[in-house]
Amino acid sequence: MLAYITGSVDQHLRLRNEYLVTENRILRQQIAGRVHLSNGERMALAAIGQRLGKKALEEVATILAWHRRLVAQRRVKVRGSVVNGSAGS
Repeated sequence: MLAYITGSVDQHLRLRNEYLVTENRILRQQIAGRVHLSNGERMALAAIGQRLGKKALEEVATILAWHRRLVAQRRVKVRGSVVNGSAGS
């Protein structure tokens, strides 16, 4: 019984996290430029990040870096100046 409840709670938390991550991505796409945070907002994120641990934050940073590179490559392709890091022909 406890295993069922624990599994159900874990599934609910995973779905909730997936929803929030997707919502965050969508909202960030609607914002031009960087998101400017107040000191209080930074402190709140730092407190949560500290509880998550360095490993989790490194994974998020890695995913964000990959995404930024992908977006940059797409922008370059749209401009037509460079394709896949080499001169276009």
